[in-house]
Amino acid sequence: KQWYQRRVRDAMKGRRPLKKEYQAAWLMKAVSLIDLTTLAGDDTSANVFRLCHYAKHPVRKDVKEQLGFNDITTAAVCVYPSRVADARAALKQLGCNIPVASVAAGFPEGQTPLETRIREVELAVEAGAMEIDIVINRTLVLEGRWEELYDEVKVLRKACGEAHLKTIIATGHLADMENVYKASMVSMMAGSDFIKTSTGKESVNATFPVALIMTRAIKHYHEHTGFKIGFKPAGGIRTAKDSLQWLVFMKEQLGEEWLHPHLFRMGASSLLGDIERQLHHYCTGRYANNAYDIGM
Repeated sequence: KQWYQRRVRDAMKGRRPLKKEYQAAWLMKAVSLIDLTTLAGDDTSANVFRLCHYAKHPVRKDVKEQLGFNDITTAAVCVYPSRVADARAALKQLGCNIPVASVAAGFPEGQTPLETRIREVELAVEAGAMEIDIVINRTLVLEGRWEELYDEVKVLRKACGEAHLKTIIATGHLADMENVYKASMVSMMAGSDFIKTSTGKESVNATFPVALIMTRAIKHYHEHTGFKIGFKPAGGIRTAKDSLQWLVFMKEQLGEEWLHPHLFRMGASSLLGDIERQLHHYCTGRYANNAYDIGM
């Protein structure tokens, strides 16, 4: 096996399970790090409103109070550019300032002309997106055209203006770990605020071996420049147990500072439901068995 696979295997094997009271606190931390996402072809203003309401009220009031967390939201909501205005309107109606993130730049394949990708980013920002999740053109990585990749990310960074830039390197399409490392470094050098594993549309999404390479790149970049870059795994993170494993992984690899929304996010659409289910069980001794129980 490759060294990174052995490293991940050994780290996972040596972990002790979290005690119940600590597990509940870590799950609440996980809630605050979720980019709650809907990226469906049938998205409407109505389901975007429901998403925003869920982002503002991710856990039942009685569960929050019992755990001592009276004010908690998800880190952001993430939608397509055409739904950004809907999300902004919904959050305003809800009296909430959760950031709106938007995928852009030819998501999920990144194969549209650069001018089109730039304009899509600009339109998302004009509509009110405060965070932009772009996807790189994987062809440039596979053909070793690193300067072109740098130039593309840099110009997309400029199109973001004041919005934060998360760059998806789509690790499942990059062939090997050397490309993952190089794409991570080039994306950070070009001005990305976050690097992100996947679009969630690939057959292979967020995995710990890939994350080890990407977090090593973040660590090396910080050591050489002093700049701290965020990390976002996305795709395949579906259960409360998954979220706990990611939190422990980040603490081990980059330290506690990377357990806050400005440096760590998890992209997910179904994860929050399972976290709520586990928190409900912790507080009541039984699992929620319907939507009413978990408050959605």
